[in-house]
Amino acid sequence: MRIDLKKSLKPIKYSEAISYMEKRVNNLNSGSSNELIWILEHPHTFTGGASYKKSEILDKSIKVIETSRGGKITCHGPGQLICYFVIDLKKRDKDIRKFINVIESSIIESLFTFGIKTKSDRKNIGIWIDIDGKRKKIGAIGIRVKKWIAFHGFSLNIENDLRMYKKIIPCGINNCGITNLKEIKKQNYKDLPNILVDKLTNNLKI
Repeated sequence: MRIDLKKSLKPIKYSEAISYMEKRVNNLNSGSSNELIWILEHPHTFTGGASYKKSEILDKSIKVIETSRGGKITCHGPGQLICYFVIDLKKRDKDIRKFINVIESSIIESLFTFGIKTKSDRKNIGIWIDIDGKRKKIGAIGIRVKKWIAFHGFSLNIENDLRMYKKIIPCGINNCGITNLKEIKKQNYKDLPNILVDKLTNNLKI
């Protein structure tokens, strides 16, 4: 099955992105559109997944958009890469765990091309890195499955403002920090979106 690739140059509001994906889910189910991988950024936004708790909001002045994706609370903003997708799991053995493994391995393989070694965690879904003996999160994954169509996606911190995370308990985890690629290794990451898309499309092949 063909996967459409979409890249947005200007930041997309969270609500607009979700609305677009939900339409694509319906269209994919009806056979009127292809699968989708979409690279974009959001303006500063806090979102709470299906299992987030109000107690994870530390700064009570912020607005949190409640969303249907899995996971807890996180934030988005300039300098963070967002990859959304609309993927038909009926054509991939209806295996959600395997699909998440594909996402994780695609990110890990992509970052390794920049000399950055990361890993996944079965207990805490996402992408992690060990820095000076401390584990920090660099990528968050949150998906929803509707009629075996997987959508939403993942975020990867490149050079976003990490101070935003002080307003929340990111992903509901107290004892782990958050980092970004520029903090780990200062280099040019402009090719990262293309590398990610290539890894993901190859790993998703039926």
